[in-house]
Amino acid sequence: QVQFVESGGGLVQPGGSLRLSCQASGRIIGIYATGWYRQAPGKQRELVAWLTSGGTTNYADSVQGRFTISRDNAKNTAYLQMNSLKPEDTAVYYCNTGSYANVVAGSFDSWGQGTQVTVSS
Repeated sequence: QVQFVESGGGLVQPGGSLRLSCQASGRIIGIYATGWYRQAPGKQRELVAWLTSGGTTNYADSVQGRFTISRDNAKNTAYLQMNSLKPEDTAVYYCNTGSYANVVAGSFDSWGQGTQVTVSS
């Protein structure tokens, strides 16, 4: 059974930074694509950053230049470094890993509990 534990969220002022972590069990992150997603109240979950099995990174336009996705294969953990945070980044953030197609589509049966990020002054 694949499980994800996201952590690192919190309350931060606009312009601040946070680093999210995603500890995976039951699946080896390093051999699959990995995605970070977010869901704001009343909105659908959206993909914000994804990493191919080969290490290529991709970002949604809304976070390009501000967020960085990475992974530590030894720790089976993915990260999302978020800089220059804006109020519109406020959401619950989730990670998941699988085939590239599933990551891009967000097509998964199981999700972690997510971690809340709130950007407010």
